[in-house]
Amino acid sequence: MGKLRGFKDKLPVVSKGKVLKHKKAQLIIIALLFFVSIFAILTASLKPEQFDLSVGQRAPSDIRASKNIEDRWLTEKRKEEAAEAQELQYKLDQSVQSEVKKDVEGFFTLINEIRNDEELDTIEKRLLLEDNNLNISGPNLNVALEAPIERIKYLENYIYEIIAQNMRQGIKIEDLQTAKNEIKDYILGLEDFDDPIKELAISVINATIRPNKFLDIDLTEQKRQEAREEVEKVMIQKGDIILREGEIVTFDRMKIMQELGLLIDNSKIDFMLYTGITAIVLVLMLLIISYIYVFNRELFKKPSKLVLMLIIIVLTLIISKAVSVISIYLMPVALSAMLLSILIDARISILINLCLAILIGIITGNDIMFNAMALIGGTVGVFSMINTQQRGNIFISGLMVSLANVITIVAIGFIHSNEVTKVLTFGFYSILNGVLCAILTVGSLPMWEALFNIVTPLKLLELSNPNHPLLKKLLIEAPGTYHHSIIVGNLSEAAANAVEGISLLARTGAFYHDIGKTCRPYFFKENQLTSENPHDNINPSLSSLIITGHVKEGIELANKYKLPKEIQDFILQHHGDTLVAYFYHKAKNMANGEEVDEQTFRYSGIKPQNKETAIVMLADSVEAAVRSLTSPTKDKIENMIHKIVKDKLEDGQLEESNLTLKELEKIKQAFISVIMGIFHERIEYPDIDSKDTKGRKAHELSN
Repeated sequence: MGKLRGFKDKLPVVSKGKVLKHKKAQLIIIALLFFVSIFAILTASLKPEQFDLSVGQRAPSDIRASKNIEDRWLTEKRKEEAAEAQELQYKLDQSVQSEVKKDVEGFFTLINEIRNDEELDTIEKRLLLEDNNLNISGPNLNVALEAPIERIKYLENYIYEIIAQNMRQGIKIEDLQTAKNEIKDYILGLEDFDDPIKELAISVINATIRPNKFLDIDLTEQKRQEAREEVEKVMIQKGDIILREGEIVTFDRMKIMQELGLLIDNSKIDFMLYTGITAIVLVLMLLIISYIYVFNRELFKKPSKLVLMLIIIVLTLIISKAVSVISIYLMPVALSAMLLSILIDARISILINLCLAILIGIITGNDIMFNAMALIGGTVGVFSMINTQQRGNIFISGLMVSLANVITIVAIGFIHSNEVTKVLTFGFYSILNGVLCAILTVGSLPMWEALFNIVTPLKLLELSNPNHPLLKKLLIEAPGTYHHSIIVGNLSEAAANAVEGISLLARTGAFYHDIGKTCRPYFFKENQLTSENPHDNINPSLSSLIITGHVKEGIELANKYKLPKEIQDFILQHHGDTLVAYFYHKAKNMANGEEVDEQTFRYSGIKPQNKETAIVMLADSVEAAVRSLTSPTKDKIENMIHKIVKDKLEDGQLEESNLTLKELEKIKQAFISVIMGIFHERIEYPDIDSKDTKGRKAHELSN
């Protein structure tokens, strides 16, 4: 007897404080693992391969830029070329021309004064004229003294006009001699003057003309600076080849590699990179934690699911990184969304998809088409997976993701006027993306279900298949129990729907709740084909032990057939710790006044811990009770259901199930509706209050 009982006794007694402390430690460890894992993946993805090179060495392979960067050396070179290409800027000095005019006028004024002084002889005039401000001497002075005065006056005006004409355009220092030569050639070619006059004119011009166009250093530098600023930065795009294999490393290429972090330098730490990665990972962690805290706090009580979520996120990142060498549009971001929507929750899957789109977007360089595809495709993946009840439907979801991906890629490509060929290529990879997500989801789902003991809707449907080995065993070895379980499943499904419970879980759990009866099927009324009852010939204590033992034996079978814990809970909890009343009263009658331990006649299971197991407990009792009614009417059925629910409630069996009185009322109405639809005539139970018949009722209810 001791070997068959004692589920509760075997459970370790742990204080609530220790449990909470343990859970908190687990959550902290999971958070640290999340941070370290994502940080490591981002760092490995964003930190480029480094090389041990120096100027003059040859590149061991093609070296590509790890990110967009300015080629400062080439940009500066082009700026200087643009600056040097600018013409020098000059300015005219108007005062120079005035000074030249003054010199010309002074020279001819001196000539006139000397020529008009009658007291001077020719030699004296010559000597005085030689002392002129222009340092003109020689035969030209004789011409100035001997030529007609009208000719001299005309020559003065003519000389100044020629000088002024040349100086209006400006004469640079370096162009002065050229200007003199051009004027000389011009004058020598004139026919209006004889040669001596021409020589005098040339001498005066050579002595007076001077540069009046000087270099404007400030304006020149301003123009050069404007030219520098107009030069666009020379950008090296991510993926561009900096050095080809075998190419010699130059100083400027060395500088670029240093800026890109492509050179091995153990002393240099990229603080900006690490700070940025740390910040984005912490922000996304805070976002996920806040969401779970606000919308799905129960998830904190299930660390295994948080670990599952972490593993799927990490694997998605790793797979995405691996396939990115083919195309970034092949990176299966929607994989995590599709898996988590089945394994955990559809709402959190959308958030995880958003976070992954951000993370992988950072890795890919924030490609707008990829980011949009990841967000839209992943969201479609989540919505298409809701209520998925067959594994084949996952491929349909994958095709929907493919469709969303290709529409997004083509639309954005056309908006940005990208090359049609390139857009179509990206679209092709985006279609393969959805197919890859479906294949990976279908292929890995059984592994996640097994490793983390998760019951998905798909798993529940597989378990509820009549061809499942354990259900076939139940049908063959205990057909009455099998039929009873099917009816209980229908009742449970309807009731769970009424209170917004997990109807598929309740239905499947009901199918397996009595599998322990296959060990001794004929000890249970529904499997007895004759009026002979084996309990009539054995001790009440042994009968009670056999009846209650089907729970433990059911758990053993469940373990043997690898049923998930969620289904095993129905086996363990569907009787709670209720009293096997018939055999208890029979034992008391046979005890002749001796004390009978009531606890010996109680089930040693656990009271229902959720709505679904509580519903199956009620449905189990309701089906057995209604089956016993002889002349059933709606009132009799309603009264029977009401009494069973009331008894379970008063016995405390529902106190841990979180069911409210309002929900219990809905459950009763659901039971009534189903039973009236599938009713078959049953044998009515005698009233338990009758001493002669109460055993029979208790025995039937034990089913």
